[in-house]
Amino acid sequence: MIENEDRYENEAEDIRRETAQGAPEVAEHDRVAEFERQLEEANSKALYAAAEIQNVRRRLETEKQQAGLYATTQFARDMLAIKDHLERALNAVSEELRNDKVASNFLAGIESTARELDQVFTRHGVTRIEAMGEPLDPNKHQAMMEIPSADAEPGSIVQEMQPGYMLKDRLLRPALVGVAKKPD
Repeated sequence: MIENEDRYENEAEDIRRETAQGAPEVAEHDRVAEFERQLEEANSKALYAAAEIQNVRRRLETEKQQAGLYATTQFARDMLAIKDHLERALNAVSEELRNDKVASNFLAGIESTARELDQVFTRHGVTRIEAMGEPLDPNKHQAMMEIPSADAEPGSIVQEMQPGYMLKDRLLRPALVGVAKKPD
C-alpha cells in the first residue's frame, strides 16, 4: 500500500511539474484521470482484501467450534468396540449360568458396567441409530445382505448385525443391517 501511495505521489508531482512547465492541458487531464483510476483500483483491492480477511476469520471460528464439538469422535469410536464386546459377552451367557450364584454376581457387574457406559455415551451425545423395521437410510445404515421376506416391506431393515451410532448430528458408525426383499 505504501509503495502505491509513494508512486501516486511521484506521479502527482510529475503532473505538477508538467503543468508548471506549460504542458498541454489535455495531457494533464489524461494523467489526472489515470491517477484517479489507479487510486480507485487500489481502494477496491483494499476493500476486497479486508472482506477476505473477515471471511477467513469467520471460517476459522466455525472450524474451531466444530473441532470442539467433535473432538471426541475417535475416542467414541474406540469405546464402541468395548461396548460391542460387553454386549456380546452378556448375550453369550446361558440361562443356566445366570442362575448360578457366583456367575450371576459376576454378570451383575458386567451389566452395571454396560449401563454406565450407556450413560456416559448419552452425556456426550452418542446415540444409537434405530434400525429394526426402519426403511434403509444409506446415510445411517450399511446394507450387508438382502433377506427374502414376505412379512416385511422390501427395503426395510429386518436384521441388525451391528448397531450404528451418531455423535450429536454426525454419523459415528453406520448400522450393519440385513434388508428385506420380495421372496423369489
